[in-house]
Amino acid sequence: MIDDNGYVLVIGSAGIDVKGTPLGEVAHGVASDGRIRNSVGGVARNIAEMLARLEIPIVLLSAVGDDDEGERVIEACEAVDIDCDSLLVVEDARTGTNFALMSPSGQVDIALIDMEIMQEVDTEYLLENEDLFEDAAMIVIDATLSPASLKTVFELAKKYNVRVCADPTTPSLAGRLCEFMSQLYLVVPNAAETTVLCGLQDPARDRDTAIAAARKLVSMGAKIAVVTVGEQGLSYADSSGGGFVKAKKVHVVDATGAGDALGAAIIFGILNDIAIDDAMTLGVGAAAITLQTPDTVPTDLNPETLYDMLS
Repeated sequence: MIDDNGYVLVIGSAGIDVKGTPLGEVAHGVASDGRIRNSVGGVARNIAEMLARLEIPIVLLSAVGDDDEGERVIEACEAVDIDCDSLLVVEDARTGTNFALMSPSGQVDIALIDMEIMQEVDTEYLLENEDLFEDAAMIVIDATLSPASLKTVFELAKKYNVRVCADPTTPSLAGRLCEFMSQLYLVVPNAAETTVLCGLQDPARDRDTAIAAARKLVSMGAKIAVVTVGEQGLSYADSSGGGFVKAKKVHVVDATGAGDALGAAIIFGILNDIAIDDAMTLGVGAAAITLQTPDTVPTDLNPETLYDMLS
């Protein structure tokens, strides 16, 4: 449990999400009718906002450009009391952007990630903020960090005996976490990311294969592994066993952010010494809330609504 002076140190991407949803059939090579909107995003930042809305003190280490988008990111974070005092603002650089083409059912069809600016979150920057590692109750990262930066994060975490939780972010980046698996307290991949993390020929696709993947990650050293399998739910494992929690049946408005919400709620449960089974239930509940809103992070989420998931 976090004491009065503790905080979670979140390190990773912060930027803008641009999402387009077609209003009919998409015709290649010509403009198609659709709805386009944008919001503040980034996997690490999303998790940070979710935890902040759950009344967990947050310090964010990331990088944004010295542009309107970067200013928007910082303003949105500070609006929910995320400490951005050490966030890096890079001159002549553009703030990171995630682009998603959505299906009419609210699922991501095609996604592009432009997080070149995360190269600025390097070893030098992390060492300049070493004091933040010393006092952190937990560290949460995403896989947009470079291999060298990840190495520095884990070295500092080990030095100060701080638990590290990780979101693999995307299959193209998830492999960066493999060499650090034995140092992870919690890892939360989706089914597609398990191929890269586990070395399996086929990704997890259902309850049983997801449990097998979670157990494989634990055998590789992770303390807790959670594998999500979309609308089916999640499988999890730790040294004492594992289990499965079914997803809640809800009307999906927008699937983006659901995985971030799930991971954040599980972290919330861990920080509050909630039993692992109940922490997983909180995760599934937070994902369900997120799926039903167009917001990447639900603005009405709070500890009370989350705890209602256990009743």
